[in-house]
Order: sequence, then structure tokens, then C-alpha cells
Amino acid sequence: MRIIGGRHRGTKLADLDGDKTRPTADRVRENLFNVLAGGNYGEQLRDAHVLDLFSGTGALGLEALSRGARTACFVEKDHNALSVIRANIARLKQQNSCMIIAGNALSLTGIRGDKASLVLADAPYGTGDGLLAVAHMLTIGALATDALIVVETAKSETLDADVMQTHQLTCHESRTYGKASLHFLTKVS
Repeated sequence: MRIIGGRHRGTKLADLDGDKTRPTADRVRENLFNVLAGGNYGEQLRDAHVLDLFSGTGALGLEALSRGARTACFVEKDHNALSVIRANIARLKQQNSCMIIAGNALSLTGIRGDKASLVLADAPYGTGDGLLAVAHMLTIGALATDALIVVETAKSETLDADVMQTHQLTCHESRTYGKASLHFLTKVS
């Protein structure tokens, strides 16, 4: 697994052993960042405050930093994954741009620092936890009012319509790459 674009392009990242986490495939990550750079959602990466939920190796948040994000906050509860995130942040010398929260994205009571302008939620497939974690982040006030939210699911999954409606979220588009789907959401103002 490597950083695909930006100033750290080609840097190899440490990976997790075992099958407890499923990193976003390089192809999916590349397509995600191509969409973000394409301009349909404005300039989402430049100076963004990124919230990487269910971070795993931290590849999504670190890719965003490589492409111009200002900060990245990684939320992960698995201790092995937290070690890998720390190693990857150190490898890219991004300690001053990153914050790590060792905790469950579904039950945090708050997040210090700037509100997230870009949220990347890649929960375990089949759980619906990505959207639920986004809803929780809205509840605790962790997101900027104009934040772009990207939820990754298995291609067979749909987003819970009740959660979407309750939290006034709208899905602008969904794109499928192999086994994964990316859903691009914003909060209705």
C-alpha cells in the first residue's frame, strides 16, 4: 500500500497483519481522490480538516494530507491499527498535522480542534456503522456546516434512509468500484 498522489506520492505505508481490518483498495482510494480533485464538490482537499473514521492504517487521511489537506484526525479503536497509524504518520513526518483518537467513532463525546470539512468513513462492510458514525459526529458538533462526507460501503449496501432523513443528509452520488461503493453526502442547510 502506497500514497498515490501529492507530495508523498509513492511512499510505502505500513500495513496491518491479519484480517481484522479491510483497507480501502488502492484503486478505490485513487478514484475517490480523483473525484475530490475533479471540482464537482469545490476544492475539498486544499487546507481541509479531515476526519478519518475507522482509520485502519490511516491511508485515507494520509492521502488527503499528501494532496493538500491541512490536518487529519484519525479515529480508530483497534490497538494494532493505532500502532500502524502512528508508524505511517511518522514515516510521512506529519506528526504536527495529525491527531489520533483511540476510541469508537460511534460513541465519542467530542473532538478537539477545527471542525471537519471532509469526512471519510470506511466502516466494516455490512454494519451500517459508517453512516451511523457520521450521524454521531453531527450530533457532537464535529463537522463544519458545509462538510463533504464520503461513506464507503460494500456495493450491495444502501444507506439507511431514516438516518439520512433524521440528520438531514443528502446523497449527491454513489460510485461503485469492484466490491466497494462510495457515497458522497452533505448536510442539507
